[in-house]
Amino acid sequence: MNWPIRFLIAALGASFSLPAAEEAGQSLAERNLRRIAERQREVLATAAKQGENLDEGSLRQQMQSISHDYELLLRDNPSYATAYAAYGYFLSKTSMRKEAAAILLKANQLDPDLALVKNQLGSLLAEDGKPVQASAYFLAAIKLEPKEPLYHYQLGTLFTEAREEFLKTGEWTRPGLDSAMHEAFRRAAELAPDRFEFAYRHAESFYDLEKPDWDGALKAWAALEDKAPTDIERQTMRLHAANICLKLGKSDHAKALMATVDEPKLQGQKQKLVAQMAQSPVK
Repeated sequence: MNWPIRFLIAALGASFSLPAAEEAGQSLAERNLRRIAERQREVLATAAKQGENLDEGSLRQQMQSISHDYELLLRDNPSYATAYAAYGYFLSKTSMRKEAAAILLKANQLDPDLALVKNQLGSLLAEDGKPVQASAYFLAAIKLEPKEPLYHYQLGTLFTEAREEFLKTGEWTRPGLDSAMHEAFRRAAELAPDRFEFAYRHAESFYDLEKPDWDGALKAWAALEDKAPTDIERQTMRLHAANICLKLGKSDHAKALMATVDEPKLQGQKQKLVAQMAQSPVK
């Protein structure tokens, strides 16, 4: 098996979560799956700490051993849907995408109510350039777990990046697609108020609309400035707000906002707005 190093970042960034259960009430298969998952986390955590000193050969050997453990578990428990889900998720973070899809489809067949499985199948289809098919799995995952912000975020991203593919089907109109995209990002931000990147993407999604609500966008960027943890991020939000003011023809407001931006790294963006302001009508 070929275990790329990028697997470390992806796997550590989003690990498969097993259902909570009391140790005393677990079956042998459940205990074995938890043992494999725990070993997987430990191996990856150790590898991440090694950084540039990572022993790739050792990591590859340990990953192969974990894969072997999954296969033994499935051989002894051919109807254990959660184990298929965990193994499929594990493989999806490696170069073994076809194998991952097959394992995840088996998990989905055994238990159609595993939201993470549907989401991961959607991710694989999206990465393979099949966004319309991917959306069906993302929507199914959201139906099963409507309060999981990541699922909404991924759906919004899919609608944005594959807009033309959805419109070509004839089943979507641009207003309908825009509404679904914008709502997906809004819902993700609402469900995860501590995830700054979700709120940022929601505010940014106003730009993606064919007919943007610029007043709504201005409120979104203002609210995001209050949440920004650093001064450079707060000033970035002000530049966005200034940009929106220019679109609304409020050059005086835009000028006042830009006057507060003094971060050296933002001067390029600021000057573009200054040039744009020179051509904007005043209100």
